[in-house]
Parts: sequence; C-alpha cells; structure tokens
Amino acid sequence: MRFSSLIFGLFLFSLGIAMTMKANLGFAPWDVFHQGISNIIGLSIGNVSILIGLFICVGVALAGEKLGMGTILNMLLIGFFLDRVLELGLIPPMDGFFYGLLMMIAGLFVISLGTYFYMGSGFGAGPRDGLMVVLERKTGLQVGLCRAIIESLAVLLGWLMGGPVGLGTVIAAFGIGLCVQVTFSLLKFQATEIRHETFRETLEKLGFKKK
Repeated sequence: MRFSSLIFGLFLFSLGIAMTMKANLGFAPWDVFHQGISNIIGLSIGNVSILIGLFICVGVALAGEKLGMGTILNMLLIGFFLDRVLELGLIPPMDGFFYGLLMMIAGLFVISLGTYFYMGSGFGAGPRDGLMVVLERKTGLQVGLCRAIIESLAVLLGWLMGGPVGLGTVIAAFGIGLCVQVTFSLLKFQATEIRHETFRETLEKLGFKKK
C-alpha cells in the first residue's frame, strides 16, 4: 500500500508538471533549468530531470543526508513519467492567459496532491527537497529562504540557457507553497510527523539484512 502510494504520488507529480508546462505561461523554476539544459545537450526534459536528480543525490549524500528508496524513485520516475505524458499528448496546450492560468493553478494542485501521496509513503524525500534541507542545515537560514535561493538560481541558470521564463514561472514559484498548504490542510496531513525510512531500512524490511 505504501509503495503504491509512492508510485501514484510520483505519477501525479509528473502529471502536474506537464500541466504547468502546457499552460504556456512559462515553466516552473526547476523546469526552466531542465529545459535550458535540454536545449544545450539535446536530451528530453524528463531525461535531464533524471540526470540532474542523480547529481543532486550524490551531492546530498556527500553532505551527510541519508537517501531513501523514495529519493531514488523520485529521481528516476518523475522524469520517466513526464516524458511519457508529454509524448502521449495527454495535456493539450492552452491558448490565452485565462485558460493558461487555470491550467497552471490546476497543475500546482495536482503537484501538491502528488506530494501528499509521495511524502505520506515515508520512503524518503526527493533529491531537490534534500538539497533544500542541506542548505538549511549548512547555513542556518529559514527553510523558505533556502527554497527561494535554490529556485531563483535554477531560474537564472535556466533562463541563461534559453529556458522559458514567464508569468507562470512567478506563479509557480510563489503559488506552489500555498497550494501545498491548502492541500495538506484539507487532507489533515502533517508532513513533519512522517518518519522517512532510509534505503537501508527499507532493504532490511524486505529481508535483505546485513550479515
């Protein structure tokens, strides 16, 4: 059940990302960065997301943060699901600001719902969430400021590489927190009460005990 919740949450997260992209108002901060790199190296945005996630996982692990199975699957499956959703054309592109805004907001709420299922499974935080935690721990800055610094840097670098920045980028950067808060409140979900398993703990529960 927990594993199904993890996979379903990651799929919803990918679907929400695709919706924000198809809003045609500018990509969300990390997706600006991913698309910018995609423009340069020629990989799909989903594969770039996986590649960047891998680098972040290595950096986060070297900084002393523990990785979970959810961290690894987050890195692999969000990019995979995103490419499949885009290839299948499941989300039509929006024409006009009003419909684009509705799609952007809907996408942010789908991402928030995906976050609820994925985090609620307790298999570990995603690579980018782990990076935020590392920055908070190393600098002593508030978590909101750490997130703002990371996403602002992602937007700047992505824009310099040709990533699509627009009003939707600003809406996503400031709106995702509100959407997550509303979603978690409605579902009576306290993220801080979830204890995430490390990858080793998950393997031990599956019977792969260290001898």
